[in-house]
This record gives sequence, structure tokens and C-alpha cells, in this order.
Amino acid sequence: MKKKEKVGHIMEELERLYPETPIPLDHTDAFTLLIAVLLSAQCTDARVNTVTPALFQLAGCPQKMADVSVNEIKTIIRPCGLSPAKSKNIHRLSELLLENHGGEVPSDFDSLEALPGVGHKTASVVMAQAFGVPAFPVDTHIHRLMYRWGLSNGKNVEQTERDAKRLFPKEKWNDLHLQIIFYAREYSPARGLKWETDFLLRRCGRPSEQRKWKPIDSSIQ
Repeated sequence: MKKKEKVGHIMEELERLYPETPIPLDHTDAFTLLIAVLLSAQCTDARVNTVTPALFQLAGCPQKMADVSVNEIKTIIRPCGLSPAKSKNIHRLSELLLENHGGEVPSDFDSLEALPGVGHKTASVVMAQAFGVPAFPVDTHIHRLMYRWGLSNGKNVEQTERDAKRLFPKEKWNDLHLQIIFYAREYSPARGLKWETDFLLRRCGRPSEQRKWKPIDSSIQ
């Protein structure tokens, strides 16, 4: 299949599987989403969702979060990992939102990425999911599948993002990045992939990945 054909087929199948794209991280507004995404670094969404209720009950806005001590934040978020750095970043970014943005989460990439602990991927998620701005946040799942499908060379996430934005229509980016994550988790994990269920790999995968995962005696094409 040519890349254009792959892209069309992948989009069609993902839309069939996931017509709705609920945001995996529980939140109520742009601020709680920003904090949840920050906490999700090297942590599962499921674990973040078990931690944030207590955190947001204590401090669900920048004003209250800035008044809470770093230690209190760290104690609550410890199950998410990297709690010393994350707690400092959450506290300081809350102060900066009050100092520089009137207590509101800014809706532009530069201002978001200037906040402590907020990299390009985190900013992209917030821009896409809180403000509806087209973005294509690339996590490990998207990076893996774009390589498996032969749509990117897998050298780094920056290149993967550029390739995804070049290949997929801009108006589909915000849904697609979630649909690809959903598919990766359900059908195409990093380990333990099952050839018989990963139908997009069978149809669209790069030959080297197909050879890697296809059982020698498999009759499933």
C-alpha cells in the first residue's frame, strides 16, 4: 500500500472503532487538565485518575494550588512518580498563572511551554483538548504505531509529529491522536502483540514489523 492509501484506510478503521474520543484524563477545566497531563509523564492515565480527585479537592484552581505547600502536593501525587519535581512544578506554575495570566491557563503554545514542567507534548494536549486548537501530541503509543505502519522513521518524536501532521488532515488531528492511542492500547501494545488481532499491522505495517510479529505457521493474512 502507498502511504496515501494507508492513511485513508487507517483513518477509516479508527473512525469505525472509535467514533467517540473521550479524554482519558479526568478533569473539569483547562487548569485541572494541565495538572493531570503534567502528572501523566511516565505514569499511566489510570493511576493519574486515582490521584487527582484528592489533589483537586484540596486545590482545584491556581489560587488554591499556590497556597498549598509543595510538601502537601508531593504527598498526594507520590503514586504518580517523580513527585519531588512534579510537585515543585505544579506549585510554581500555579504561581506563574496568577502572576502572568490572571489565574487562567493561557491558550497559546509559547506561554504554555514557558511554564515549569510543561513541554511541547503537554502543551499540545492542553491546546487540543482544552481549547480545540489542532495539535498532534505524540506519546510513546503514537510514536510506536507511526513506525509500525511505515508512516515515520521512528528516529524521534519530533519527526513523528512532523510526519503525522503532514500525512493526516489538520481537522482530524485532535481526534486521531486519541484514536491511535486507543488502538495502540487495545490492539498493538509494545509487548505481547497478537498478530491475529492487530489488523492494521497486518494490512498497513512496514514489512520488517510484519516479519517480526507474524507467526511462522500463521495462515492469517
